[in-house]
Amino acid sequence: MSLKEKLGEETRDPLLAEALGHFKASVDAWSAGAMSRPRKSVAAARRGATAWRTAGGWALGLVLAAGSVAGVLYERHHRQESARMAAIKGVAEKAAQERAMAKEPAALGAAIKDEDLLATVDNDISRAVPAAMEPLAQMMYEKPAENNGTE
Repeated sequence: MSLKEKLGEETRDPLLAEALGHFKASVDAWSAGAMSRPRKSVAAARRGATAWRTAGGWALGLVLAAGSVAGVLYERHHRQESARMAAIKGVAEKAAQERAMAKEPAALGAAIKDEDLLATVDNDISRAVPAAMEPLAQMMYEKPAENNGTE
């Protein structure tokens, strides 16, 4: 059944039938024109974007890898420099001690005696148990009453 037959059955208005007929003809012409145009391939359009995305991913990965390697090298260099500086400082301190011993061995002996005296005083005044805990400590250190053979 054609459009004219459908329109003829539903409506008897010739002006409406003519307007709908023109509309159908323009839609058919537009459709035929769109179908006859050369089309771009979707794969070809994506190929360019995919290439840039892949190149960008590789570039970002290389920058990340280079940054990681640079960080590791910097950390290694920093540790080596710290160790070198510590070694130099240790040698300088040892040399200063040797010079002090060569100049004043008596002063060094007095310093050692002072340290021993301070350690002795520290041990004498320090408490093993805080004052608030002394009753509990005494209970722990008291000898239990001897049994008379009964258990």
